[in-house]
Amino acid sequence: MEKSNDIKKNPPHGTVYILPNLITTFSLFSGFYSIVSSINDKFMHAAIAILIAAIFDTLDGRVARMTGTTSKFGEEYDSLSDLISFGAAPALLAYLWLLQPYGRYGWIAAFLYVATTALRLARFNSQIEETPKNVFIGLPCPAAAAMIATTVLFCGFICSVQSEYLNIVMLFAVYFLSYLMVSTHQYTSFKQISKPNTFQFMVGTVLFFIIIATEPQITLFLLFVGYILSAPLAGAYRVLTRQKKREKKTVAP
Repeated sequence: MEKSNDIKKNPPHGTVYILPNLITTFSLFSGFYSIVSSINDKFMHAAIAILIAAIFDTLDGRVARMTGTTSKFGEEYDSLSDLISFGAAPALLAYLWLLQPYGRYGWIAAFLYVATTALRLARFNSQIEETPKNVFIGLPCPAAAAMIATTVLFCGFICSVQSEYLNIVMLFAVYFLSYLMVSTHQYTSFKQISKPNTFQFMVGTVLFFIIIATEPQITLFLLFVGYILSAPLAGAYRVLTRQKKREKKTVAP
C-alpha cells in the first residue's frame, strides 16, 4: 500500500495526464486565437480570447490538484502556454491596438512585455518551492494580460473615439505592467483558498457574479485595476508605517 501511495504522489518522470493538459491546450488555443484576431484588427475578440485563456489557465492547475494528476510535464507545458497566451498575445494586442504609431518605442514596449513575462515564468518555476503558497512574488502574468484585455473592453465600451491621451496611457501601462511582473511586490494568491461549504460563501459568490454581470466591461476593468495596484499600495503603506514607528522611537525620551 505504501508503495502505491508513493507512486501516486510522485508520478514517473515524463508522465502525461490527458485532462489537465487538454485544458492547457484550450488555453493555448485561446491565446493563439487572440493573436490571429489582433492581426485581423478584431481587438474585442482578441481581448475576450485572452480572458478565456486565463479561465482555462486557472482550471488546469485546479483540476490537476483535485485529481492528483500533477506532473513535471504539465508544469512545463503550462509555462510554455502562458508565454503565448499571456505574453505574446497581449503584447501584440496592445501594439496593434494603440502602440503602433509610436514606432520603435511601441514595439520595444511590446517586446519588453514579452521578455518580462518569460522572466516572470522562469523565476516562478525556479523559486516555486521557496515561495509561500498564499502569495505571488511579482504580478502574475495572467493578471497582467487580463489588465490589457479588460482595458480594451473598457475603452470599447466607453470611448467612442481613440484619443492620443489613451495611446500614452497604454504605453505607460505596458511598461508599468512589465515592471510589476519582475518586481518583488507580493500579490495575493487565491489558489490555496479553501472552498467552505457555507451558506454565506454561496451567497457571496452569487452576489459577486451578479456585480460582474451587470456591466462586465467596467467591473472586470476595475477589479483588475484594484488587484494590480493592491501590492504597490500595500508596500507603500508598510514603508510609511515603518517610517512613522522610527520617528516615534527617535522622538520618545
